[in-house]
Parts: sequence; C-alpha cells; structure tokens
Amino acid sequence: MRGVRSFLLLLAICLGLGGYAYFVESKRDPSDAEKKGKAFTVEADKIDEITVKSESGEQTTLRKGGNEWQFAKPENGQPDGAEVTGLTSNLSTLEVQSVVDENPGDLAEYGLAPPRMEVTFKAGGQEHRLQIGRKTPPGTDLYAKRADEKRVFLIPSFLESTFNKNAFDLRDKTVLKLDRDKIDALALTSSKGTVQFAKADSEWQMTAPLKARADFQAVDSLVSRLNTLQMKSLVAPEAATLVGYGLDKPSTTIRLGSGSSQAVLLIGNEAGEGVLYAKDDSRPAVFTIESSVVTDARKDAGEFRQKDLFDARAFNANRVDIVRGSDTLAFEKAKTKDKDGKEEEKWKQVAPTARDVDQTKVDNLVSAITAARATGYADSTAKTGLDKPELTITIKFDEGKREEKVALARTGSDGFASRTGEPGAAKVDIAAIENIVKSLEALK
Repeated sequence: MRGVRSFLLLLAICLGLGGYAYFVESKRDPSDAEKKGKAFTVEADKIDEITVKSESGEQTTLRKGGNEWQFAKPENGQPDGAEVTGLTSNLSTLEVQSVVDENPGDLAEYGLAPPRMEVTFKAGGQEHRLQIGRKTPPGTDLYAKRADEKRVFLIPSFLESTFNKNAFDLRDKTVLKLDRDKIDALALTSSKGTVQFAKADSEWQMTAPLKARADFQAVDSLVSRLNTLQMKSLVAPEAATLVGYGLDKPSTTIRLGSGSSQAVLLIGNEAGEGVLYAKDDSRPAVFTIESSVVTDARKDAGEFRQKDLFDARAFNANRVDIVRGSDTLAFEKAKTKDKDGKEEEKWKQVAPTARDVDQTKVDNLVSAITAARATGYADSTAKTGLDKPELTITIKFDEGKREEKVALARTGSDGFASRTGEPGAAKVDIAAIENIVKSLEALK
C-alpha cells in the first residue's frame, strides 16, 4: 500500500513540475504575440554560400559558381537543386513568430548554448548566421536567434527538417542520369542471361534472347523506376576497390540507352535488409539502393513478354477468320445504311456462305478472342498440340491495315497458343479457349 502511495506522490510531483514548465514556457510564447517581421533581409537568388551544421555536428558547405551550386565541403558529388532551393527560399522568407526574450541570461535553457543547429550563409558579401535550439513544449515552434543579436525568437518547427541537413541529405541522390523521354534501349544481365529491349514508335519490343512483343507496362514501369532511382546511402565516395561490395563481378548489370548515350548500373552484394550495394559505372562512388527494383530486373524473359495474344480489340476489328478442323468461318464488318439513311457498321458472315448475323453474338465472339491472354510461356520440350491446332484465328483490324494470326490447342487440362511471327508457345487458361468455342457455337 505504501508503494502505491509513493508512486502516486511521485506522479503528482512530476505532473506539477511539467505543468509549471509548460506554464512558464507558454508565457514566453503568447499566442497573440505580434510577429516581428523577417529574420533576415536577403533575397534567395543573392545567396551564394551556405554552411549547414546539422544536429549531429556534421558541417556541409555549398558555394555557387555562376548559376550552379557546388559542394565546397565535402568536395564530391553534386548538390540536389531542390534541397538547395529549400534552404535559400526559407532563409530569405524566414519570419520571426514572436520574440520570447530580448536579453536572455542563459541561452542553454533554449537549447542555444551551444545551438543545436546552425546555418551560416553569405549574400552580397555579408555573412549571416541562424542559430537554432530546441522545440517549445507544444512542439509547434523552435527557439532561434541570430548570431549578431541577443534576442531569442521563435520560428516554425516544420523548418527543422529543412535546416537539419547533412552532406548526404543535400546531395543529388539520382543514380542514373538520362532524359526519361529519350530512353530507347534497356538491357538486363543476370545469372538468368541477358534480356534486351528496344523502343520504336513509342512501343517496347524484346530483341534478345528472342524477338517478340514486350509487355509495355512492365518494361516502361521498370525504366521509370530506374530513371528515378535514388541512393539510400553513400558508402564510399571514391571506392579504392569493388571486391568487398561484390561489384567486381556484379550479380546484375542494367544498361539504359538514350541514342548514343548509355548509363550502366552495377549491382553487387546485399548491404542489409532490403538494400544492395550498387555503382554507376561512370562514377567512382559506391552506394546502396533498394533491392525491389533489382528483383524486377532479374525476372525471366517470359515475364516481360506481351501477354495479350491479340493487339486487336473488338472496337477496331473489321474481319475475323476462324479455322476449326476442316471448317472455316469468316465475318466481316461492312458499312451500311440504316432505315433512316444513316451510315453504320454491321457484321456480316462472308464464309462459308454470306448471311446476316446477330450483331451481339459476333461482338461476343470477337471480345472472347481478343480477351485471350498468355499466363506464361511453355518450355520448348512441352507437348502443346499446336502442330494440329483446334482453332486458328486471323484478325484484321485498324481498317484492314494490320493482321495477326494465332493458333490455339488443348492438351489435357492445359491450353496453348502460338502467334505467327513470334517464337515459342504461350500457356493459356483453358477457360479462355472454351469461351471462344462457346461464342462460336452460339453463331451456328
């Protein structure tokens, strides 16, 4: 019982002290205090040097040469333009929320002796220094002061993430530097071999290990991720050797091409959970990247192939020929006029005999055909039955300018397809073949 009373007494004392501290601090931070204007009278574009001392004590200096910012300390890498702009714009617009002490006796109570963070900058040959302390108890503001003044004032606490920067935070962490819109080649080399792609007329095509249509979304998504890939950490700005990182014999090599330009990313060993060592082949730095993008780059070639058996769609198809055994059935879309004299397109059967057909049933058939997709690609030794296909379908589309032909077969409970002009046999859900056959039967 005595223990409970002691605990409650201590709790009451702590709450009392906390309440007193909060009351005292809040007196220093009146909500109705008048703003005191800007902390500095400078223009962002006139700032030409910045030194940031982070909470950890690391000091980084950036200096402008012409219109470009460069690291002065440490002397490697390129600054991140957005990060530098964040510093200069916030320094030029920084407002004093309120003055809490015009003549402080002890700066330590504000976290300013020494300051927790410090930003020194030059503009027009004049040096300015912002010193930042701890947060106010509500956490909404930071205690701060100018080095050339005694007064302590408040600035918004959200600026902590802007000013508390180390060299890596301020560094441009882009892994590969290529214009995204001009990337027209991709090569992925891993233990599974090399898969290559080329972009022509806004379409990705697989060029190795075989020539085939590529899954545009899969390839383009990977290119986008690689183009925006960021370093997770900088391991060695100028690595003397690559052996310890597994980069002397990379497990994966990624090449992105843009006309005659090329960027090469080397992937090495695991550097921890979810990260891998990596290196831009044109730069000496070793860094880490997230492993998920590399997982995508190590996929089998078949996973990058186009899964749609047909590029045609129900809305742009204008002729369908279906060979089933010894029978051939053909439908063609022709322009006619309705009873009011308005032009319309209607499906007609043109083989084996010409006749009118139910438009909805033909639409269902074409939809079933164009919806068929590959679920994967069969091994070259697989028995597919495609030497004697159950169905051979030819579709003309885009006003007859394009044509594609696909054979379909069933072997037991497995479905297969082959597309003229492309190697290998695709695996197909047997239900897709059954749906085509069912739609075909409905037209008899």
